Formats: sequence, structure tokens, C-alpha cells
Amino acid sequence: MSKQLILASNNAKKLRELQALIAPLGVELVTQGALGIPEAEEPHVTFVENALAKARHAARLGGGPALADDSGLCVNALGGAPGVRSARYAVDAGRVAEGAGREHIDPANNAWLLEQMATHTDRQAHFTCLLVAVRHAEDPEPLIAEGHWCGQLLHAPQGEHGFGYDPLLWLPEHQLSAAQLPPEIKNAVSHRALACQQLLQLITARWGLGTDGATATHWPWQSA
Repeated sequence: MSKQLILASNNAKKLRELQALIAPLGVELVTQGALGIPEAEEPHVTFVENALAKARHAARLGGGPALADDSGLCVNALGGAPGVRSARYAVDAGRVAEGAGREHIDPANNAWLLEQMATHTDRQAHFTCLLVAVRHAEDPEPLIAEGHWCGQLLHAPQGEHGFGYDPLLWLPEHQLSAAQLPPEIKNAVSHRALACQQLLQLITARWGLGTDGATATHWPWQSA
């Protein structure tokens, strides 16, 4: 039996990270774009509200269980910004065009953040990841998992791996930026990895799928 979960994202790099992280469940992630589902509105000021809205949207239009990730960088000196606006930080500031590709937006976000931090000495920051999984759009018991990855902001990007703000977050315990970590190490220690570990436990306990891929009778999707 094929077990699929709709991913409420069209970010190819995020898809690869999450697919690797949930591999123990034997579940295939399918992006909402592959199913013709448009992106959901994200009007909320918290990660958990946006993730829940995206998961319900994907489940409603896709007709099956869905997983949403809302994540971003929170900087102490900026009161938690860019936070839920992390992916659009430079767009909101008019520094890059609406609708530009990630290859343009990510560098613009990094550059704008460095400008905002030019006069700050407190460089503490952390990535936050909220994962929400729902069995269907009206699921009264969404599974919610959270992870944090703490570090310090660099003064210039370093590294070629990862995406988003990875080149700017220095990890003292590794003496590398998040973008310098090999993917297999990042997938074990990142904010998304920590949230995914929690989610795997919740799915196993609440939805009945073990890490051996065995499917219980109440597992919410089973298609040929």
C-alpha cells in the first residue's frame, strides 16, 4: 500500500530535508504544487497558527492528510524578527521583487538582515520550526511538534549547503555555519530535525504507524 502525505510547501530543498527526516515511517511526501494546490494565506503572527492554516488548506484541497512546516529565524536584538516573515523579509522591505525566485530572495533576505544588524552587538539568534500534521481539514487533534536551533549571527554569509538564512547562523558547538554542515549532520541536529523527531513519536503513538512501516487499521491514508 502507498502511504502519501501532502506537504504544504513547494520548496524543493525543504521537501528533500523533510523526506529524509520522515524516512523511518515509509511515507512519501507529495508537494501541494504537484497536486495543483495553490499556496495558503499566512496572515498570522505565530509559527503555529500559520503551520496549522497551511496544513488544513492542503488537506482540504488535496483530500488527504497533510503536513505543514512553518519556520524561520528569530533574532534577539530585533525582538524576534524576522520570525514568521523570514521567507519574505526582503520582499516586505521592498528590497526584492514580489514573485522573485528563491535564488534571488534568499540572498536579499540575508543582505537585509545584515543591514538591520549593523548597529547591534547582541548576535544571538535561533531557528524555530513548527510542524503540524492533520488527518483531514477539520481534524480536531492536529499533531504539533516544535524545534529550536540556537547560534550567533555572522557578519557575512559562510557555506554553500542548506538554504534561507543557513549561511548566517554560526553554530559554536560545531564551529561551522549551518550552511557549512554536511546535510547528514544537519538532518540530525537542526530545528527541523528536532521537530521531526517529536512528530515521528506523535504519529507513531496517535496515528498508528510504526517506524518499521507497519500500518495500523486506523492509519488515515491507505491507497493502492
